[in-house]
Amino acid sequence: MNAAAGTVLAVLLSLVSAAGYALAAVAQARLAAAPSTPSGRGALRALLARGQWWSAVGLNAAGALAHVAALHYGPLTLVQPLGALTLVAALPLAAYTARRRVTRTEWRGALWTLAGLVGLVAVTGPAAPGESLTLAEALVVAGATALLIAALAGGGRAGREGGGVRAGGLGHATASGIASGVASALTQTLTAALALSLPGGRPTWWQTALLAVLISAFAMGGLLLSQTAYRGGLAAPLAVVNLSNPAAAAVIGVALLGETFRAGAWGWLAAAAAALVAARGVVLLTTGGPTPPHPEPEAAPEAGPAGPVGPLTVPPPFGEPALSNLAEALGDTLAPVREAEPAR
Repeated sequence: MNAAAGTVLAVLLSLVSAAGYALAAVAQARLAAAPSTPSGRGALRALLARGQWWSAVGLNAAGALAHVAALHYGPLTLVQPLGALTLVAALPLAAYTARRRVTRTEWRGALWTLAGLVGLVAVTGPAAPGESLTLAEALVVAGATALLIAALAGGGRAGREGGGVRAGGLGHATASGIASGVASALTQTLTAALALSLPGGRPTWWQTALLAVLISAFAMGGLLLSQTAYRGGLAAPLAVVNLSNPAAAAVIGVALLGETFRAGAWGWLAAAAAALVAARGVVLLTTGGPTPPHPEPEAAPEAGPAGPVGPLTVPPPFGEPALSNLAEALGDTLAPVREAEPAR
Protein backbone atom coordinates (compact mmCIF):
# COMPACT_ATOMS: atom_id res chain seq x y z
CA MET A 1 0.00 0.00 0.00
CA ASN A 2 1.39 3.38 -0.99
CA ALA A 3 1.61 6.37 1.32
CA ALA A 4 -1.44 8.16 -0.10
CA ALA A 5 -3.70 5.12 0.27
CA GLY A 6 -2.41 4.56 3.80
CA THR A 7 -3.19 8.15 4.74
CA VAL A 8 -6.73 7.91 3.34
CA LEU A 9 -7.31 4.64 5.23
CA ALA A 10 -5.95 6.19 8.43
CA VAL A 11 -8.35 9.13 8.08
CA LEU A 12 -11.33 6.82 7.51
CA LEU A 13 -10.41 4.64 10.48
CA SER A 14 -9.98 7.74 12.64
CA LEU A 15 -13.47 8.90 11.70
CA VAL A 16 -14.86 5.44 12.54
CA SER A 17 -13.04 5.59 15.87
CA ALA A 18 -14.47 9.03 16.67
CA ALA A 19 -17.97 7.87 15.75
CA GLY A 20 -17.63 4.79 17.96
CA TYR A 21 -16.49 6.83 20.94
CA ALA A 22 -19.24 9.41 20.35
CA LEU A 23 -21.99 6.77 20.17
CA ALA A 24 -20.63 5.15 23.32
CA ALA A 25 -20.63 8.49 25.17
CA VAL A 26 -24.21 9.22 24.11
CA ALA A 27 -25.32 5.76 25.24
CA GLN A 28 -23.62 6.24 28.61
CA ALA A 29 -25.17 9.69 29.05
CA ARG A 30 -28.66 8.35 28.28
CA LEU A 31 -28.12 5.52 30.74
CA ALA A 32 -26.94 7.95 33.42
CA ALA A 33 -30.00 10.15 32.90
CA ALA A 34 -32.48 7.27 33.00
CA PRO A 35 -34.83 7.53 36.02
CA SER A 36 -34.54 3.78 36.63
CA THR A 37 -30.76 3.91 37.03
CA PRO A 38 -30.02 3.35 40.74
CA SER A 39 -27.34 5.08 42.76
CA GLY A 40 -25.46 4.12 45.88
CA ARG A 41 -25.20 0.50 46.94
CA GLY A 42 -26.09 -1.95 44.24
CA ALA A 43 -25.59 0.61 41.48
CA LEU A 44 -22.64 -1.26 39.93
CA ARG A 45 -24.49 -4.57 39.94
CA ALA A 46 -27.53 -2.96 38.36
CA LEU A 47 -25.34 -1.23 35.78
CA LEU A 48 -23.63 -4.46 34.75
CA ALA A 49 -27.04 -6.05 34.26
CA ARG A 50 -28.10 -3.43 31.70
CA GLY A 51 -27.69 -4.27 28.03
CA GLN A 52 -27.26 -0.58 27.22
CA TRP A 53 -24.11 -0.49 29.36
CA TRP A 54 -22.55 -3.41 27.50
CA SER A 55 -23.46 -1.77 24.21
CA ALA A 56 -21.49 1.29 25.32
CA VAL A 57 -18.57 -0.95 26.32
CA GLY A 58 -18.64 -2.59 22.90
CA LEU A 59 -18.72 0.77 21.12
CA ASN A 60 -15.75 1.97 23.19
CA ALA A 61 -13.85 -1.19 22.31
CA ALA A 62 -14.66 -0.74 18.62
CA GLY A 63 -13.45 2.86 18.78
CA ALA A 64 -10.22 1.80 20.44
CA LEU A 65 -9.56 -0.91 17.85
CA ALA A 66 -10.22 1.51 14.99
CA HIS A 67 -7.85 4.02 16.61
CA VAL A 68 -5.07 1.42 16.89
CA ALA A 69 -5.61 0.39 13.27
CA ALA A 70 -5.48 4.03 12.18
CA LEU A 71 -2.13 4.44 13.94
CA HIS A 72 -0.86 1.45 11.95
CA TYR A 73 -1.59 3.15 8.63
CA GLY A 74 -1.06 6.81 9.47
CA PRO A 75 1.20 9.02 11.59
CA LEU A 76 0.36 10.01 15.15
CA THR A 77 0.30 13.71 14.17
CA LEU A 78 -2.66 12.97 11.87
CA VAL A 79 -4.59 10.37 13.87
CA GLN A 80 -4.55 12.01 17.29
CA PRO A 81 -6.11 15.36 16.25
CA LEU A 82 -8.84 13.53 14.34
CA GLY A 83 -9.74 11.72 17.56
CA ALA A 84 -10.86 15.08 18.93
CA LEU A 85 -13.82 14.92 16.54
CA THR A 86 -15.52 12.69 19.13
CA LEU A 87 -16.89 15.77 20.87
CA VAL A 88 -18.12 17.35 17.63
CA ALA A 89 -19.91 14.12 16.69
CA ALA A 90 -21.37 13.52 20.16
CA LEU A 91 -23.09 16.92 20.42
CA PRO A 92 -25.57 16.51 17.53
CA LEU A 93 -26.09 12.83 18.36
CA ALA A 94 -27.02 13.65 21.95
CA ALA A 95 -29.26 16.51 20.83
CA TYR A 96 -31.01 14.24 18.30
CA THR A 97 -31.73 11.56 20.89
CA ALA A 98 -33.04 14.24 23.27
CA ARG A 99 -35.14 15.79 20.45
CA ARG A 100 -33.64 19.23 20.78
CA ARG A 101 -31.22 21.46 18.89
CA VAL A 102 -27.60 22.07 19.75
CA THR A 103 -27.38 25.57 21.17
CA ARG A 104 -25.08 28.19 19.73
CA THR A 105 -23.14 28.29 23.00
CA GLU A 106 -22.57 24.54 22.82
CA TRP A 107 -21.18 24.82 19.28
CA ARG A 108 -18.89 27.62 20.35
CA GLY A 109 -17.72 25.60 23.34
CA ALA A 110 -17.09 22.56 21.17
CA LEU A 111 -15.02 24.58 18.69
CA TRP A 112 -12.98 26.20 21.46
CA THR A 113 -12.36 22.82 23.09
CA LEU A 114 -11.51 21.21 19.76
CA ALA A 115 -9.00 23.97 18.96
CA GLY A 116 -7.36 23.65 22.36
CA LEU A 117 -7.22 19.86 22.16
CA VAL A 118 -5.70 19.87 18.69
CA GLY A 119 -3.14 22.44 19.81
CA LEU A 120 -2.26 20.39 22.88
CA VAL A 121 -1.87 17.17 20.89
CA ALA A 122 0.19 18.95 18.22
CA VAL A 123 2.94 19.92 20.68
CA THR A 124 2.97 16.80 22.87
CA GLY A 125 4.03 14.14 20.38
CA PRO A 126 6.60 11.57 21.53
CA ALA A 127 10.22 12.55 21.03
CA ALA A 128 11.46 8.96 20.81
CA PRO A 129 8.80 6.46 19.67
CA GLY A 130 9.05 2.96 21.06
CA GLU A 131 10.14 3.91 24.57
CA SER A 132 8.18 2.51 27.50
CA LEU A 133 8.16 2.53 31.27
CA THR A 134 10.14 0.03 33.28
CA LEU A 135 8.18 -2.32 35.50
CA ALA A 136 9.12 -0.35 38.64
CA GLU A 137 8.07 2.92 37.00
CA ALA A 138 4.79 1.36 35.87
CA LEU A 139 3.98 0.27 39.41
CA VAL A 140 4.83 3.72 40.81
CA VAL A 141 2.65 5.39 38.18
CA ALA A 142 -0.21 2.99 38.92
CA GLY A 143 -0.03 3.65 42.68
CA ALA A 144 0.20 7.44 42.33
CA THR A 145 -2.64 7.45 39.79
CA ALA A 146 -4.87 5.39 42.09
CA LEU A 147 -4.38 7.95 44.88
CA LEU A 148 -5.05 10.85 42.50
CA ILE A 149 -8.19 9.22 41.14
CA ALA A 150 -9.45 8.61 44.70
CA ALA A 151 -8.90 12.29 45.53
CA LEU A 152 -10.62 13.49 42.35
CA ALA A 153 -13.55 11.12 42.80
CA GLY A 154 -13.95 12.24 46.42
CA GLY A 155 -13.79 15.88 45.36
CA GLY A 156 -16.28 15.20 42.60
CA ARG A 157 -18.67 13.62 45.11
CA ALA A 158 -18.32 16.63 47.41
CA GLY A 159 -18.84 18.98 44.47
CA ARG A 160 -21.94 17.06 43.47
CA GLU A 161 -23.37 17.51 46.96
CA GLY A 162 -22.34 21.16 47.40
CA GLY A 163 -21.95 22.68 43.93
CA GLY A 164 -24.47 20.77 41.87
CA VAL A 165 -24.47 17.82 39.49
CA ARG A 166 -22.27 19.48 36.85
CA ALA A 167 -19.59 20.60 39.31
CA GLY A 168 -19.21 17.07 40.63
CA GLY A 169 -19.26 15.55 37.16
CA LEU A 170 -16.14 17.41 36.03
CA GLY A 171 -14.11 15.88 38.86
CA HIS A 172 -15.18 12.38 37.86
CA ALA A 173 -14.52 13.22 34.19
CA THR A 174 -10.97 14.33 35.01
CA ALA A 175 -10.38 11.11 36.93
CA SER A 176 -11.79 9.11 34.01
CA GLY A 177 -9.47 10.74 31.48
CA ILE A 178 -6.43 10.23 33.72
CA ALA A 179 -7.33 6.56 34.24
CA SER A 180 -7.63 6.03 30.49
CA GLY A 181 -4.36 7.84 29.79
CA VAL A 182 -2.48 5.75 32.35
CA ALA A 183 -4.05 2.59 30.93
CA SER A 184 -2.63 3.55 27.52
CA ALA A 185 0.85 4.09 29.00
CA LEU A 186 0.70 0.74 30.79
CA THR A 187 -0.47 -0.93 27.58
CA GLN A 188 2.69 0.33 25.90
CA THR A 189 4.70 -1.19 28.76
CA LEU A 190 2.85 -4.49 28.45
CA THR A 191 3.51 -4.58 24.70
CA ALA A 192 7.23 -4.10 25.35
CA ALA A 193 7.13 -6.84 27.98
CA LEU A 194 5.48 -9.31 25.60
CA ALA A 195 8.07 -8.43 22.96
CA LEU A 196 10.82 -9.09 25.56
CA SER A 197 12.11 -5.56 25.06
CA LEU A 198 11.03 -4.02 28.37
CA PRO A 199 13.62 -1.63 29.84
CA GLY A 200 15.23 -3.05 32.96
CA GLY A 201 15.30 -6.69 31.91
CA ARG A 202 12.99 -9.51 30.93
CA PRO A 203 9.91 -9.70 33.21
CA THR A 204 8.57 -12.90 34.74
CA TRP A 205 5.14 -14.25 33.95
CA TRP A 206 3.51 -12.88 37.09
CA GLN A 207 4.87 -9.40 36.40
CA THR A 208 3.34 -9.46 32.93
CA ALA A 209 0.06 -10.72 34.40
CA LEU A 210 0.16 -7.91 36.98
CA LEU A 211 0.48 -5.33 34.19
CA ALA A 212 -2.51 -6.86 32.41
CA VAL A 213 -4.60 -6.69 35.60
CA LEU A 214 -3.65 -3.04 36.17
CA ILE A 215 -4.54 -2.13 32.59
CA SER A 216 -7.95 -3.81 32.92
CA ALA A 217 -8.60 -2.07 36.24
CA PHE A 218 -7.73 1.41 34.94
CA ALA A 219 -9.63 0.91 31.68
CA MET A 220 -12.78 -0.29 33.44
CA GLY A 221 -12.37 2.37 36.12
CA GLY A 222 -12.21 5.03 33.42
CA LEU A 223 -15.49 3.78 31.95
CA LEU A 224 -17.27 3.70 35.31
CA LEU A 225 -16.00 7.15 36.26
CA SER A 226 -17.19 8.60 32.95
CA GLN A 227 -20.56 6.92 33.53
CA THR A 228 -20.83 8.81 36.83
CA ALA A 229 -19.63 12.05 35.22
CA TYR A 230 -22.36 11.93 32.56
CA ARG A 231 -25.03 12.38 35.24
CA GLY A 232 -24.24 16.09 34.92
CA GLY A 233 -24.72 16.12 31.15
CA LEU A 234 -22.65 14.96 28.19
CA ALA A 235 -20.75 17.81 26.54
CA ALA A 236 -18.61 19.25 29.35
CA PRO A 237 -17.62 15.89 30.93
CA LEU A 238 -16.78 14.44 27.52
CA ALA A 239 -14.60 17.46 26.76
CA VAL A 240 -12.77 17.08 30.09
CA VAL A 241 -12.24 13.35 29.48
CA ASN A 242 -10.74 14.05 26.05
CA LEU A 243 -8.46 16.72 27.51
CA SER A 244 -7.23 14.93 30.62
CA ASN A 245 -6.39 11.75 28.70
CA PRO A 246 -3.57 13.21 26.53
CA ALA A 247 -2.55 15.50 29.40
CA ALA A 248 -1.91 12.47 31.63
CA ALA A 249 0.05 10.76 28.85
CA ALA A 250 2.09 13.94 28.32
CA VAL A 251 2.97 14.17 32.03
CA ILE A 252 4.16 10.56 32.04
CA GLY A 253 6.19 11.11 28.88
CA VAL A 254 7.86 14.28 30.12
CA ALA A 255 8.50 13.04 33.66
CA LEU A 256 9.65 9.47 32.97
CA LEU A 257 10.39 8.93 29.28
CA GLY A 258 12.52 11.97 28.56
CA GLU A 259 9.99 13.45 26.16
CA THR A 260 9.47 17.18 25.77
CA PHE A 261 7.15 19.55 24.00
CA ARG A 262 7.96 20.22 20.39
CA ALA A 263 9.71 23.51 19.58
CA GLY A 264 11.31 23.74 23.03
CA ALA A 265 10.24 26.73 25.11
CA TRP A 266 7.78 27.84 22.43
CA GLY A 267 6.15 24.40 22.72
CA TRP A 268 5.55 24.94 26.43
CA LEU A 269 3.95 28.32 25.70
CA ALA A 270 1.82 26.80 22.94
CA ALA A 271 0.68 24.02 25.29
CA ALA A 272 -0.27 26.56 27.97
CA ALA A 273 -2.20 28.64 25.43
CA ALA A 274 -3.97 25.52 24.11
CA ALA A 275 -4.94 24.56 27.65
CA LEU A 276 -6.48 28.01 28.22
CA VAL A 277 -8.40 27.79 24.95
CA ALA A 278 -9.72 24.34 25.88
CA ALA A 279 -10.67 25.56 29.37
CA ARG A 280 -12.69 28.34 27.77
CA GLY A 281 -14.51 25.74 25.70
CA VAL A 282 -15.28 23.60 28.76
CA VAL A 283 -16.76 26.65 30.53
CA LEU A 284 -19.00 27.34 27.54
CA LEU A 285 -20.11 23.72 27.37
CA THR A 286 -20.85 23.71 31.10
CA THR A 287 -23.09 26.77 30.90
CA GLY A 288 -24.57 26.38 27.43
CA GLY A 289 -26.29 23.01 27.62
CA PRO A 290 -29.60 21.98 29.16
CA THR A 291 -29.74 21.90 32.93
CA PRO A 292 -29.58 18.32 34.24
CA PRO A 293 -32.54 17.23 36.34
CA HIS A 294 -32.17 17.46 40.09
CA PRO A 295 -34.02 15.18 42.45
CA GLU A 296 -36.93 17.01 44.04
CA PRO A 297 -37.02 17.06 47.84
CA GLU A 298 -39.67 14.92 49.39
CA ALA A 299 -42.71 16.78 50.64
CA ALA A 300 -43.31 16.84 54.38
CA PRO A 301 -46.32 14.83 55.54
CA GLU A 302 -49.42 16.94 55.99
CA ALA A 303 -51.13 17.12 59.36
CA GLY A 304 -54.39 15.24 59.51
CA PRO A 305 -57.52 16.25 61.37
CA ALA A 306 -56.33 14.49 64.51
CA GLY A 307 -53.04 16.46 64.64
CA PRO A 308 -49.60 16.15 63.08
CA VAL A 309 -48.21 12.71 62.34
CA GLY A 310 -44.91 11.88 64.03
CA PRO A 311 -41.84 10.63 62.18
CA LEU A 312 -42.25 7.18 60.72
CA THR A 313 -39.25 4.89 60.36
CA VAL A 314 -39.28 2.99 57.06
CA PRO A 315 -38.85 -0.71 57.85
CA PRO A 316 -36.53 -3.08 55.97
CA PRO A 317 -38.30 -5.10 53.29
CA PHE A 318 -37.84 -8.64 54.60
CA GLY A 319 -37.41 -10.72 57.74
CA GLU A 320 -38.49 -10.58 61.36
CA PRO A 321 -36.62 -7.30 62.07
CA ALA A 322 -38.91 -5.68 59.54
CA LEU A 323 -41.99 -6.73 61.50
CA SER A 324 -40.56 -5.54 64.79
CA ASN A 325 -39.55 -2.20 63.28
CA LEU A 326 -43.01 -1.85 61.81
CA ALA A 327 -44.60 -2.49 65.18
CA GLU A 328 -42.35 0.07 66.82
CA ALA A 329 -43.08 2.59 64.10
CA LEU A 330 -46.83 2.22 64.43
CA GLY A 331 -46.59 2.30 68.26
CA ASP A 332 -49.89 2.57 69.99
CA THR A 333 -51.77 1.99 66.76
CA LEU A 334 -51.33 -1.78 67.19
CA ALA A 335 -52.31 -1.71 70.90
CA PRO A 336 -55.87 -2.87 71.83
CA VAL A 337 -58.40 -0.10 72.05
CA ARG A 338 -59.77 0.50 75.54
CA GLU A 339 -63.50 0.16 75.82
CA ALA A 340 -65.35 3.22 76.90
CA GLU A 341 -66.76 3.18 80.44
CA PRO A 342 -70.55 3.02 80.64
CA ALA A 343 -72.26 6.29 81.31
CA ARG A 344 -73.47 6.73 84.83
